[in-house]
Amino acid sequence: MDSGFGAFWHASDGVGRSVAALLLLMSVSAWVVILWKGWVLRRAARDIERAVSAFWAAPALDIGRERLAALDREGLLVPLVDAATAPSQPGTLATDAHLASQLTRRLRDALHRGLAHLQFGQVLLASVGSTAPFVGLFGTVWGIYHALAAIAAEGGITIEKIAGPVGEALVMTAAGLAVAIPAVLGYNVFGKRVSACEAELEGFAHDLREMMLARASES
Repeated sequence: MDSGFGAFWHASDGVGRSVAALLLLMSVSAWVVILWKGWVLRRAARDIERAVSAFWAAPALDIGRERLAALDREGLLVPLVDAATAPSQPGTLATDAHLASQLTRRLRDALHRGLAHLQFGQVLLASVGSTAPFVGLFGTVWGIYHALAAIAAEGGITIEKIAGPVGEALVMTAAGLAVAIPAVLGYNVFGKRVSACEAELEGFAHDLREMMLARASES
């Protein structure tokens, strides 16, 4: 496959080489995101599990926040606690609503920021997975056209002269699939992990809201 791609690269023109360079860029970008997201999501899932348990085992809210800050390396849980405990600013539209609505809005905003961090790179993986096969197919079509045009210019077309250049051009289709498959698999696997973290964060935010409402009703 490497020799076929090398032959295609030397025999191709600027368009074919641009397609090959684009596939290489897409592959490198996808693998960087895959490795980074695999590390981040694994760490986030472990931190959420440990930090939530440590928070609810704390004797006081301030101590619970300190425990979260020590374990929440991705900064997903501490912003939720800060949003739940943030003082209301009088004289603003945000304070016109009931306390339950204020807590819901602040927690929702903090939750969305955390999820945006976890979901970063998903669009790139989806884009690479959906477009790389077509980019490779375009490279194949262009390579076949370029090869046939060169053979026709020489005259005396035979199957031996066609098989080599066409086979080398078909390497681009295989390259497109090789770029797309890891991106699609990564997108699906990470989507499931993000959903699991999202469920844990939503549950924690809901429990925080209920705790703050209960404290407000007691005071």
